[in-house]
Amino acid sequence: METDIDDTCKAKDEEKKSKQILVIMVGAPGSGKSTFCEHVMRSSARPWARICQDTINKGKSGTKVQCLTSASSALKKGKSVFLDRCNLEREQRTDFVKLGGPEVDVHAVVLDLPAKLCISRSVKRIEHEGNLQGGKAAAVVNRMLQKKELPKLSEGFSRITLCQNENDVQAALDTYSGLGPLDTLPHGSFGQKNPDAKIQLGIMKFLKKVDAPSNTGSTASSTQDPVPPQITEEKNSCLEGQEITSLLSDAAGEEVKGTENPEVASVNQNGSSSDVPTLAFPSLSTSDFQFNNEKASDVIIEKVEEFVNKLGNARLVLVDLTQGSKILSLVRAKAAQKHINPKKFFTFVGDITRLYTGGGLCCNVIANAANWRLKPGGGGVNAAIFSAAGPALEVATAERAKSLYPGNSVIVPLPSTSPLCGREGVTHVIHVLGPNMNPRRPNCLDGDYVKGCEILRKAYTSLFEGFLSIVRSQEKLSKGCNEDIRLEPSVSQDHSEDVHGNYISTGDKIKRDGGHEYEQSKKCKTQNEVGTDINLSRAANLSADNEKIGVSTSKAWGSWAQALYRTAMYPERHKDDLLEISDDVVVLNDLYPKAQKHILVLSRFDGLDRLADVRNEHLQILQTMHAVGMKWAEKFLHEDASLAFRLGYHSAPSMRQLHLHVISQDFNSKHLKNKKHWNSFNTAFFCDSVDVLEEISNHGKATLKDYDSLLSMELRCHRCRSAHPSIPRLKSHISSCRAPFPSSLLENGRLMLAPRNTAQP
Repeated sequence: METDIDDTCKAKDEEKKSKQILVIMVGAPGSGKSTFCEHVMRSSARPWARICQDTINKGKSGTKVQCLTSASSALKKGKSVFLDRCNLEREQRTDFVKLGGPEVDVHAVVLDLPAKLCISRSVKRIEHEGNLQGGKAAAVVNRMLQKKELPKLSEGFSRITLCQNENDVQAALDTYSGLGPLDTLPHGSFGQKNPDAKIQLGIMKFLKKVDAPSNTGSTASSTQDPVPPQITEEKNSCLEGQEITSLLSDAAGEEVKGTENPEVASVNQNGSSSDVPTLAFPSLSTSDFQFNNEKASDVIIEKVEEFVNKLGNARLVLVDLTQGSKILSLVRAKAAQKHINPKKFFTFVGDITRLYTGGGLCCNVIANAANWRLKPGGGGVNAAIFSAAGPALEVATAERAKSLYPGNSVIVPLPSTSPLCGREGVTHVIHVLGPNMNPRRPNCLDGDYVKGCEILRKAYTSLFEGFLSIVRSQEKLSKGCNEDIRLEPSVSQDHSEDVHGNYISTGDKIKRDGGHEYEQSKKCKTQNEVGTDINLSRAANLSADNEKIGVSTSKAWGSWAQALYRTAMYPERHKDDLLEISDDVVVLNDLYPKAQKHILVLSRFDGLDRLADVRNEHLQILQTMHAVGMKWAEKFLHEDASLAFRLGYHSAPSMRQLHLHVISQDFNSKHLKNKKHWNSFNTAFFCDSVDVLEEISNHGKATLKDYDSLLSMELRCHRCRSAHPSIPRLKSHISSCRAPFPSSLLENGRLMLAPRNTAQP
C-alpha cells in the first residue's frame, strides 16, 4: 500500500514537472514585448525559450510557420516559451493557442500601452531586430492598432494578464520572473475590469482630445465630460494623421518631418471595411518590363481621373511592396495635384497577396501584372499571386484564356478552394498585360514610348472597366435580394456592421418598405431570408451580365454573408437576440424559420466556415454542437410532444461560420416559399448531424453531394414521398399527411421524437 502511495506521488511530481507554459505576448511594436521576455529569462529559474519572428530565420525576419515549428520543438524539450510577435488579432493567435494541451498552459500577456508611447519608442529605435524604426514605424504601429482584438479566455487561454501602464508591466514581470520549474499560476483574467472594453481610458483621452474624469465613479456634479461609453475599435486603436505627424516630430526631430506615411493616410481616410468593393493593383510594366516611372505615373493618374467618378462606393488602391517606392511617391504627388478624392483612390505599401492579413486592407479584387502565357512562371507580382492563390487560380485561368496580348485583361473568378479567397477575401483576380521595354522579354517596344503609353492606357482602361463590371454585377445580385433592407436614420454608423441582412436581429432597427415582407426577384430566390442557406452565386438564373464577366460560382463571403461569423465571434454585441452563449457555441432563433421551431447552433471556432472545412481534429466541436442541438430539441419536445426534429448542416451554406440547423418537421411556416427552400431541408443537401459525426470520425471529412442538382429536384413530401407541382399544393398536402416517416430517418437517431411518443406523428 505504501508503495502505491509513493508511486502515485512520483507520478504527480512527474506530471507537475512536465507542465510548461506558452506565453503569447500581445502588443504593438514599441510596447516592450522583447524587453519583457529578456528580463524574465534573465531573472527566472525556469527554463525559457524566446521565439521571435523578427530573428527566427538565421537572424532575419521569418514566418509564422517557422515560429510554430520552433515553439512546438521547445515545448517538447521541456522548456516554457515566450512567443515574441505582435499577435494583435485573434486570427494571428489561433494556431499558437492550439499548441496548448494537458502538458502546456497557454497564457497571454497583453502590453496594451498608449499608442503615443508605442509610436514614440518605435521611431526612436536604432538597429531594431525587425528593422522597424524611424518614420515608417509610426505607420506600421498605427495600422496594427487599428485591427487590435484583445484576447479572451474563450480563445483557449488559461490565463490572461492585461498591462495598461508601467506599474501593470512591472507587476507582470515580477510574477513571471519569480516562477520556478515546478510553479504554476492561477487561471483567469487579471488586470482588466471590463473584459469587453475596446481600449483603456488613457488612450481614449489622448485620441479623443477630451479630459478623462479623474474619478470614473464621479457624479453628475463633475464639470468634466465623461468618456463616451461606446467607442469603436477602429477609431480608438489608432492615431489621426495630424497626431502622427506631431508625434513623429516630437519623437524624431526635423529629420523625419517630411516622412510620408501612405498606410496611415489610407487607413484613416478610407478605412478597411469589407463592405467597400476595392481593386488593388500594382503599377503595370514599371518593374520587370522597365517602363519609365514618370511616364507610367502620368498614365495611372490620367486613367484614375477618368474612372474615379464612375466608381460609386468602390475604390482603387495602387500597391507596392516597398516604402521607398518611386512609383508610389510620384503617383501620390500627382494625385494630390489633381485633387483626386483620396477616399476613391490612394496608395498602399504592402504585399498584394496579404493586404488583409498583413495590412488590414480588404480588397475583393486584385490585379495581376501577368505574362502573356498566363502562367505562374517568372517573378515579381505574377509569381507571388499564383503562389498565394494555389493551383486553383491556374486551373480557373486556363478555363478563361490561354494567352494575353499587351493592353488586354482577363477576369478570373477565384475558386473558394484558393487560400487567397479564404484568407484574404479575394473573389476575383484580373490578369492584365502591359507594354514591355525590357529587351530580354517578349514583344519589346525598343523605347517606343508613344506606342508604349498607348498600350499602357489601354491596359489600365481594360483593368478598371473589368473591375467596374464586377462591381455592377455584384450590386445587381445584391440589390435583387436585399434592396428592401435599410437602416433607420436613427441608427449610428458605429453599429452599421452589426446589421446582419436577412439573418438575426441585432438591436438595430431594420425596416421593410411599406411595412410588409418583401418579395425577391426571381433571379435571387435562392437566398430568401435566413433558413435558405443557399449561396447567391449558385443561383440557376444568373443574369447575362454575370455570366459575361465570370461572377464566381464559388464561395466568396460578402458583407451580408459575414453575419453569423460576427455573431459567433462577438456574441456580447447580440446577447439580447441569443438563446445561449458558451465558449464553444452560440444559439439563436432563425429569423425566418422554415418550420414552427427552427434554431441555429453556431460554432465559435474561428476558421470553420462551412462543413467542407471540417476535419477529424474538429470532431469535438461538432459533438458539442450536436449535444446542444439535442438539448434544445428535447426542450421543444417537452413543450409540444407532437413535434419531430432533425439536426443537420447544409452542404453548401451561403453564410460564413459553421452552423447546425435544429428544425421541426412540420414545415408550417410562411417563410417556406419555393422549391429551393424545401429541397435544402428535404434532400441529401441537408446532412444529418449524426451522419456527419460518423463520417468525420471514420474518414476525417464529410461526404458532400452535388447540391446544384439536389436543389432543383421535384417537390416530394418528406413523409409519403408523393410528388407535388407547387409549394402551395405541397403545403396543403403535408398539413394533413399522416404517413410514417421514411425508415431511413428512423435509423441511427436521425429523427428526434418525444420520449413517450413512440408512434410517429
